Amino acid sequence: MSDVDLTASAAARVAAIAGKQGKPAILRLAVDGGGCAGFQYKFEMADHIDSDDVVAERDGVRLVVDAVSLDLVRGSAVDYVENMGGAAFRVTNPNAASGCGCGTSFSI
Repeated sequence: MSDVDLTASAAARVAAIAGKQGKPAILRLAVDGGGCAGFQYKFEMADHIDSDDVVAERDGVRLVVDAVSLDLVRGSAVDYVENMGGAAFRVTNPNAASGCGCGTSFSI
């Protein structure tokens, strides 16, 4: 099992965003303190991969996670979900003891 995974749906969305922005198809997942459950996920398009990043790749798209955040998201999968409430990247994190309704915040 890899440290982190990127679903085909998420990879397709990152590729579409990167194409529109003329940037590399690299999505950075980071974890910040805060949010309603203690930690929150932060996504951004990245221009480069840092030397301490862990990289997952699917369909030519890369998901990068820094070493500090990796401890909190190891074994997670990043998906892109569209539903009545909108569209967003979602993290399925086996390490999270609880989450919240917004889907971007969790606790360990």
